[in-house]
Amino acid sequence: MAQYTLPQGSKMLAKQFTYGVATASFQIEGGVEHRLPCIWDTFCATPGKVADGSNGDIACDHFSLWQQDIELIASLGVDAYRLSLSWPRLITRDGELNQAGVDFYINILDALNARNIKPYVTLYHWDLPQHHEDNGGWLNRDTAYAFAHYVDLVTKAFGDRVYSYATLNEPFCSSYLGYEVGIHAPGKVGKEYGRKAAHHLLLAHGLAMQVLKRNAPHAKNGIVLNFTPCYSATDKQADIDATHFADDYFNQWYIKPIFDKCYPEIINQLPQAHQPDIHDGDMEIIGQNIDFLGINFYTRAIYRAHNEEIFEQLPPPAPLTDIGWEIYPQAFTNLLTDLDQRYTLPPIFITENGAAMADVIERGVVNDQDRVDYYQAHLNAVNDAIEQGVDIQGYFAWSLMDNFEWAEGYLKRFGIVYVDYQSQQRTIKQSGLAYRDLITSRH
Repeated sequence: MAQYTLPQGSKMLAKQFTYGVATASFQIEGGVEHRLPCIWDTFCATPGKVADGSNGDIACDHFSLWQQDIELIASLGVDAYRLSLSWPRLITRDGELNQAGVDFYINILDALNARNIKPYVTLYHWDLPQHHEDNGGWLNRDTAYAFAHYVDLVTKAFGDRVYSYATLNEPFCSSYLGYEVGIHAPGKVGKEYGRKAAHHLLLAHGLAMQVLKRNAPHAKNGIVLNFTPCYSATDKQADIDATHFADDYFNQWYIKPIFDKCYPEIINQLPQAHQPDIHDGDMEIIGQNIDFLGINFYTRAIYRAHNEEIFEQLPPPAPLTDIGWEIYPQAFTNLLTDLDQRYTLPPIFITENGAAMADVIERGVVNDQDRVDYYQAHLNAVNDAIEQGVDIQGYFAWSLMDNFEWAEGYLKRFGIVYVDYQSQQRTIKQSGLAYRDLITSRH
């Protein structure tokens, strides 16, 4: 039987350490006919954008199966469940509440609270309503204010049901992957777009934090950022400098404004056309105090200098997950200690960590030892950071179940629960059983 072990006396074995599982609305819900179209619907309908040509119309049909899914979550013994809300399910085109969408989430929140599972709610996990994209999406400053309006209505409707709110999930992915290189929705390509979209996303975060402080002062409120630590290919100064630039561009760009109220110095090296449109007072709004920082980690990246593009990412060395990401847990510890030294941080929650593996179900069992090994190494990496003084208060496995993996469609499985997409049968994998045993073993 697979199991996870942590050192005796580890803070991660204390009852107050939070363990959870995480999902995202578009990736699991389906129920497309009960909400407005979003940018991912449009992206999926564009030939060649999603690897297997699939979409999120049904996904894991959580829209219909949410009650059994909450029983599944409860069976894992977790303290918390991180879910995201579908903006197009909750708000009408006229900017009013869609009561049916509100009721859907209130039922979920009430069921979680009845089982003493703390709801950690992400307000935006990439599914921008298509009508906002038609008006410019995150390139339009007005979208940040539309987001704050949505947050205002929803948080009033939910009352005190939510334990924690995160404004955004991974604004790097929304801005860079969506508006600069175009491999995520809405599929825009151009260096002149990425930083502008990022600024409006961060502005949306700051405006939403002001709303949350007013409407949900009882909740822990913050943001979730993803980090892919940057390593230099050699000890040549040119490679080291290029790697620092990549780190500022991909990682520090999203965290520094929140804690230092400014962008990294490299902003001055960017052509004027690539720079964001910063209005007076924007950085103060972005730099609101937050109650927690969510950190998502999967892998690292290795860089060397490039004559034209400043930096160049090298192919990842083995071992790799099924999605082609290097398994390098030491980078997780290094990241956490580095951020802790660089910024004055609130408590940290690891809001996503996990691995896509080529799972096979045989006689009702998924023996995903490769994922068990991944989790074991990364739980130890988090523990090492805690022992070095980093204030980490929780860990969420990504993800609860196999689901729609964005541009990869249904080809990559990240879940600790296996989903048969034809029958919608759920089967807890060995990694999930081991996670349950770790959580329930605490005293």
